[in-house]
Amino acid sequence: MTTRPAPEPRAAFRHFQKITTRWGDNDLYGHVNNAVYTTWFDSVVNRWMIDAGLLDLQQGATVGLVVETRCSYFAPLAYPQDVELGMRVAYLGTSSVRWELGVFGIGAPLSAASGHFIHVCVDRTGRRPQALPASWREALSTLSLPA
Repeated sequence: MTTRPAPEPRAAFRHFQKITTRWGDNDLYGHVNNAVYTTWFDSVVNRWMIDAGLLDLQQGATVGLVVETRCSYFAPLAYPQDVELGMRVAYLGTSSVRWELGVFGIGAPLSAASGHFIHVCVDRTGRRPQALPASWREALSTLSLPA
């Protein structure tokens, strides 16, 4: 039997980014729809990579493709509530990165949702896996938590 994930504290994450919810994020049940969370994950990670100089959307030779994603939900969030996403790097492989993320209401001590996704580093044109460039490995290691 699998143990259900639990909410995580802010201290479990290395970097935070604020997200402004939108009217269309809510579903008929009055809270942010589950599919929105994974778009937040992707947006926060890619924004961090762009800001760190790792990802050039137009001409970079290396890109990351998402091969796995998961999210567990603990508390509802709803428009017009702003949220913060915390992120960390949990694993650096030869060609892959496991990003772990927490979604927090502003000022909330525990995550309303937590999840992960895995990027595989590929060359832009051939889409074949390649080793993480040294510059990526160095920058990504700053988001790892001490053992």
